[in-house]
Amino acid sequence: MGLKQQLLKVIEWKDDSRNTLVYRFPVSDRYAIMKGSKLIVNESQAAVFVTGGQIADVFEPGTYTLDTNNLPILTKLLAWKYAFETPHKVDVYFVNTKQFTNIKWGTTNPIMMRDKDFGLIRLRGYGNFSFRVCYPAIFMRELFGTVKTFTTEDIENYLKSMILSTLTDILGESKIAALDLAAKYLELGEMAKSESTGRFKQLGLEVTSVVIQNLSLPPEVEKAMDERTTLGVLGGKLNEYQQYHSTQGLRDAAKNPGGGIAGAGINLSAGMALGGMMANTFAGAMQGKPVETKSDRVNCPNCGAEVDAKAKFCSECGQKIVVDEKKISCPKCGAEVKATAKFCPECGQKLAQKCPGCGVEIKGNPKFCPECGIKLS
Repeated sequence: MGLKQQLLKVIEWKDDSRNTLVYRFPVSDRYAIMKGSKLIVNESQAAVFVTGGQIADVFEPGTYTLDTNNLPILTKLLAWKYAFETPHKVDVYFVNTKQFTNIKWGTTNPIMMRDKDFGLIRLRGYGNFSFRVCYPAIFMRELFGTVKTFTTEDIENYLKSMILSTLTDILGESKIAALDLAAKYLELGEMAKSESTGRFKQLGLEVTSVVIQNLSLPPEVEKAMDERTTLGVLGGKLNEYQQYHSTQGLRDAAKNPGGGIAGAGINLSAGMALGGMMANTFAGAMQGKPVETKSDRVNCPNCGAEVDAKAKFCSECGQKIVVDEKKISCPKCGAEVKATAKFCPECGQKLAQKCPGCGVEIKGNPKFCPECGIKLS
């Protein structure tokens, strides 16, 4: 004959782990849960009584003496109302309802996102989330069944996939610019938490927080963002910036005569700026011609276009270009007349001819000034 089963006096679980979600209380063959047994449910715990694969009762934190009053469902199932002293096979599961924090998540594959500035881009990111069991009966029915122990490692990957799929949907629908993502981590985390609530609740769980620690962009996009930031800092001084880099490139080239400009690593934009600044100088030097300066150009009085100072007609509108001539005063009436005029058009006074270049008085009708050599009209 087997040993007579004895009363199991105290049913309690003292959790000394950090990751156990469910613990099945061991009941040996020598003991049985009978009338008078004491159940102790500590804070952040729930006790679930199961018989015949069916959930009978769920106990919140507290101390209970088991009898027909606090086990109504179990009493009905096992007919303990009439024979409570008879032992019955009952399993007791303790469910940890505390908050499990700092569960890491990270993207195994990049998240595709369409950005208004950079087009289709790939995001990678990582962070953490927290959860807890809020409905022990649903949690047992949907996930852990009747295993002896159930830890966070048994469910982490599944919960991570839920968080990531939610974040993917949010990023795709939010249309937040890539340049603004870093300032929206908190808002995106709250949105992910809110959107995941329904799916977690179906498992008897509650997601308490979702934290985004980093969302990284592809290197080429980060480089473009850095360049855009540089342009924003420079503002209207882009030309000066290009000229500075052109000068730096020439200095580097001088230090590396074997490599030349290419060896100095001058980029295309710097080369273009360099060509723009020095094209006229190089062209004139190569052809043996004097460099054209601003003083060699005049503005057309009709259309304002810049033309050669020696041109007789404007190349844009065809207007005759009149060069200002030197003038003198008539010694008799004081009227202004051309320096080359022989008579005053106002009073008819004969005027001594003077050189328009040096002002020396000209006698006779020479074709060139005897002092400065300028051609006389």
